[in-house]
Formats: sequence, structure tokens, C-alpha cells
Amino acid sequence: MRRLFHYPLCAFSRIVRFIISEKHLDCELIYQVPWEPFEELFEYNLLGSIPLLADISGIFIHGNSAIREYLEETYPEISLINGDFQQRAEARRIADWFAFTFYWDVYLPIVDEKIFKRFSKAVNKSPEPGKVRSAGTKLSTHMEYIAWLADRRNWLAGKEFSIADIYAASFISVLDYLGIITWNKYEIAKGWYAKVKSRPGFRGILGDNLPQVPPSAEYSNPDF
Repeated sequence: MRRLFHYPLCAFSRIVRFIISEKHLDCELIYQVPWEPFEELFEYNLLGSIPLLADISGIFIHGNSAIREYLEETYPEISLINGDFQQRAEARRIADWFAFTFYWDVYLPIVDEKIFKRFSKAVNKSPEPGKVRSAGTKLSTHMEYIAWLADRRNWLAGKEFSIADIYAASFISVLDYLGIITWNKYEIAKGWYAKVKSRPGFRGILGDNLPQVPPSAEYSNPDF
């Protein structure tokens, strides 16, 4: 059985889960908190970090981009990097926007304050509410960019659903889970996200519910 070491509120783990689900691949999810790495992780990844995929071939692949490319090449029947070379480049560009720019601007400051500092014994820092406020301000810029893309295209990178939508939705969904986003401020982006939430491949992510961190009220509702 294929296995994925993941944490439900890790956006990079969600990216891989979403890709696996869209490609209709069976996978066992192995729960792993990022701040307490399971010893087996270090055998295949010196950092002990997630996501880590153990494929049915016996190959271990670490990191969302490496796993993404591996799954796209190994299971090409359903392509998530599609179209001509310009469309494929655009899908990768947008994916990188969220994996790097959105990650540093918005995702990391919020998750650090809301999750890591709350649960990690290794993180001995006082709360810094200003970090969340600053990230919230930057969030508006990114949501406007999503709206700009969604208003001009069927999906973020073009005519077809792609990794651009998967990356954006995976990061946005963590913030949505935490109740960070005021959706009535972002109607166009909300319309795009509603389409993503309605995809069968996203159902597993919408089913996430951590007892110590319950989801926001409308998190699992595609018609929010």
C-alpha cells in the first residue's frame, strides 16, 4: 500500500493528498506532527520533515515538488500539469507563488502563531499577535491576485484545473480551517474556492477535524 506521512494542517501535505486523490490513487495516510518527527522519517529524509511519500514501488520521495513531479510522470493518465509548454509553465509559476511568496507572507506567520507555538514543546516563544495582523494585511493582496486570475480564466492557470489550483487551495484551506478568511470581502476568490471545494478530490481535506483545533463553521461546506 502506498503511504503518505502527513499532518492535516500542513499545506504541503495537503498538496500531495489533493494530487493523489485527483489521480485516483489509493494511499494510507500516516499522521505525523511536524514538531515530533517519527523516527522512520529520518531513514529516508535527513530533515525528518513532511510530506514523505512511500510509493508502492518501494521508492521514497520527500518534499511536495519532488512528489508532485514524480506522481505526474509515474501516473500520467490524469495530468495536473497540462496544456502546451506555456500553460504548463504558468501552472508551475503560480504553484511556486504559493509555495514561496504566500508561504512566507501569510501562511507561515499565521500557522506559527496558531499551531506551532500552541502545541510544540520545542517552540518556547511568547505569542506575537502583530505577526497575524501583518499576515492578514498581506493576505488581502494575495486574495486580490487570486480574484484577478479567476476573473480572467476558467481556473487559475488557464482553461483546465491544474497544480496552480491545488497549491492555492491547499494553502487557502488551512487558513479557512482556522477561520482566518473573511470571505464576503473576496467574492470572486470565493467563487473559485467554492469550485475547488466541490471537487471529489478535495473531500478528504474537507473532512479534516482535529479535536484540539476544530475547523471553522463553514469549512466543510462547499456552498459556503
